[in-house]
Amino acid sequence: MSATPEKLIEMRGVKLQFADKVILNGVDFSVRAQEVLVIMGLSGGGKSTLLSILLGLLKPNAGAVFFKEEDLTKLSRPKLNEARTHMGMVYQNAALISSMTVRENIGLPLEELSDKNASEIASIIDQKLELVGLKDAGDKLPSELSGGMEKRVGLARALALEPELVLFDEPSAGLDPINSKLIDDLIIQLRDKQKVTSIVVTHEMDSAFAVATRMAFLDQGKIILEAAPGEFRDSDNPIVSKFLSSYTDHERSKK
Repeated sequence: MSATPEKLIEMRGVKLQFADKVILNGVDFSVRAQEVLVIMGLSGGGKSTLLSILLGLLKPNAGAVFFKEEDLTKLSRPKLNEARTHMGMVYQNAALISSMTVRENIGLPLEELSDKNASEIASIIDQKLELVGLKDAGDKLPSELSGGMEKRVGLARALALEPELVLFDEPSAGLDPINSKLIDDLIIQLRDKQKVTSIVVTHEMDSAFAVATRMAFLDQGKIILEAAPGEFRDSDNPIVSKFLSSYTDHERSKK
């Protein structure tokens, strides 16, 4: 029997508020190596904020965030930056630098955070472009790309440092079904072939159920349900049931 994969990241009692506004109110969850945890919830519920805390961009008011058993909230700035090199982030709007080519965007983390030489960096860029199906797009500027291509370049950049954990903020938002499936397939490929662990924040139900090994629902600043996709879909939690049925009704209305 194979051993249960280790916890790669864990939140314990994480709280965050700005003035009187409570964003997170005691979030607890963990993700084991090679899982794809999909986090869902209502708009404005703190899902993207949660990703910023995982990256160390925001510090919670209370609680702990463990990455490979180190509490990110207690690390010095140099140690936190080192931990971040093991994480990648795919932003909702791709967040590419408009004045840089695709190759330059992907190479930026390698230039800033690694000691690799120009030849090694060029080779890694080639590999990542091939992985996301854009090997001929390296010399294009972001303005010359479609929305789906931008997302894939953002993913290639997130993978440049060979991270163990990749965070996705609405990776399929605004994409047509073909490009959405391309992104879904890449997330699954990362898990199965590159052994990458992912946390995906999304409103896109089809994508969520396509990629998730486990799902969580964030409501009122807390995780109110955490389950395998089948259990999540069949949950009798009234908030989750209403969320899922609202999506189903919306999809039917479009047909």
